[in-house]
Amino acid sequence: MIEEGKALFLQIAEQIEDSILDGSLEEESKAPSTNELAAFYRINPATAAKGVAMLTDKGVLYKRRGIGMFVQSGARELLLGERRSAFADRYIDPMLAEAYTLGLSADDLATLLRDRAAASSQKGNPA
Repeated sequence: MIEEGKALFLQIAEQIEDSILDGSLEEESKAPSTNELAAFYRINPATAAKGVAMLTDKGVLYKRRGIGMFVQSGARELLLGERRSAFADRYIDPMLAEAYTLGLSADDLATLLRDRAAASSQKGNPA
């Protein structure tokens, strides 16, 4: 699904990353070609190629000459590490700053998190 206001090539790269993370695109398996991506998303092949090139530069995909693009061994762990780091930057660091302002300890935060996770799972949301 294409979002307005975000570069298409970034969205293509994120969709491929998501497929690797959820296991639907396994390591050492063939990745969709730029032409397949372009046809599926109804975009210019050069735009799809830019997203694929970004993942190649990151070490997530590699090219087998004459065969196509493949998911690199270790790509899932690489992506998990990146996403965890981004999660910490985006959510954990601001939460810790606010907790410090409120005088909450690490134990207080852990208790709040456990309580919220339990309440969320009771509502049927994954915790």
